[in-house]
Amino acid sequence: MLLAELVATSAAVAATRSRKAKVVALAELLGRVEPDELEVVVSYLGGALRQRRTGLGWRGVSDLPPPADEPSLSVLEVHEAFEAMSRLAGAGSQLARKQAVTELFGRATAPEQAWLRAIVTGNVRQGALDAVTQEAVAQVAQVPLPAVRRAAMLAGSTVAAARAAFEGEGALAAIHLEVGRPVMPMLASSAPDVSTAMAGLSPDGATEVAIDAKLDGIRIQVHRDGADVLVVTRSLDDITARLPEVVAVARSLPAERVVLDGEALALSDDGRPMAFQDTASRTAQDTGVAVTPHFFDLLHLDGRDLLDSPGHERLAALDALVPEQHRVRRLVTSDPQAADAFARETVAAGHEGVVLKDLSAPYAAGRRGSAWVKVKPRHTLDLVVLAVEWGSGRREGWLSNIHLGARDESSSTGFVMLGKTFKGMTDEMLAWQTERFTELAVSPGTVRDGYVVEVRPEQVVEIAFDGLQRSTRYPGGVALRFARVLRYRDDKRPDEADTIETVRSLAAG
Repeated sequence: MLLAELVATSAAVAATRSRKAKVVALAELLGRVEPDELEVVVSYLGGALRQRRTGLGWRGVSDLPPPADEPSLSVLEVHEAFEAMSRLAGAGSQLARKQAVTELFGRATAPEQAWLRAIVTGNVRQGALDAVTQEAVAQVAQVPLPAVRRAAMLAGSTVAAARAAFEGEGALAAIHLEVGRPVMPMLASSAPDVSTAMAGLSPDGATEVAIDAKLDGIRIQVHRDGADVLVVTRSLDDITARLPEVVAVARSLPAERVVLDGEALALSDDGRPMAFQDTASRTAQDTGVAVTPHFFDLLHLDGRDLLDSPGHERLAALDALVPEQHRVRRLVTSDPQAADAFARETVAAGHEGVVLKDLSAPYAAGRRGSAWVKVKPRHTLDLVVLAVEWGSGRREGWLSNIHLGARDESSSTGFVMLGKTFKGMTDEMLAWQTERFTELAVSPGTVRDGYVVEVRPEQVVEIAFDGLQRSTRYPGGVALRFARVLRYRDDKRPDEADTIETVRSLAAG
């Protein structure tokens, strides 16, 4: 299969909002895939390379050769090229990787180059990743969609589920939870406040709901088989060697084979959570900061799979197995006032918020359903747009990712950057800001030729964010976490935007 066919399908999928149309387009492509191409194509349709690391980033794919006039690259040739790059190491590898990029991209047409750049940088935005790809796989392989979804979450991979789906329902059914093989974690939907979440989970006002503290740590899944322990992140990356404290706790439990879901968190001497990046940096290297595991779910215990067991049974088994100091703080109640008080206490203790859980629901691995609902206090700032980046994928042709700045009298420009975001933007907003920032461009020529367009700092935007963290990347020393656009503030002047002192005071609090 030519890469051009896949790129054309990706563009067609990005161009429609119809889920049904996306599935049809993906299924049509999958119907033409050869068996030895299947895994690569499924991975690419999901917006990911097969290689975990290639040594490439934005800089590595920014200076490209002229595009080819006609498509000639096959999907497997592209895969083999990235595979060769992933094996480069040592002296001379940087030059060899640059030459490999030149050779690969030099054979790609302009649309193929744009798509290759997007997949290298994790920026394929076609509105069709794993969930829609799974629907297309089920349709082409003529197997039940629930069987594909379950296989994907238990294998930790849509690619593995697709391979099994084309072998038949028996191969899908053979995929089950295995201690030592990570599964996709269950995810939570969101609610604006505790009362809304309680109303959804306990509509009769009498059904009890579990309310967990939402810790601002690293999501971990821990597998233990005898003395062997595996610790993986939310993205299923193996970090076992980096967290010996978690391994020690897992080995101390009175069981031989377990699978646990939880968070790893760095705590200060007074027991309050440390900044998120203290935990995050500890999972990357030994910084001397100790992390503590806190578990909130149990998926397997000594030969018994608990995935399909209701939440109250899993929690009872968890409580019997894991000591209290290594369990996430929890309240079970049907009282909205008690739930709200617990949430306020949790936030006051320095945590992100709470997660409310349906006690009758199974563990829906890999799904973001209504059984778990997270509630986090929303913080907002009025900031100024300093620059904007051209979008890709579905946002091709629009000015999308905005650079956010707070007022700073000590800066020569009067503003200091706090981060970027493209979250929360509707199509109408994208169209408006493309016109607006074209008008505000400092150098008009960059509007069509540059990747990042610097703009005059005149437009105020209201940004919601979940927290702040220390940053060495930005000169203000702090950065926004999970920033998203609420609205543009045409009623405010740039000199009315929030200051860096206000931001730092929030971080300190």
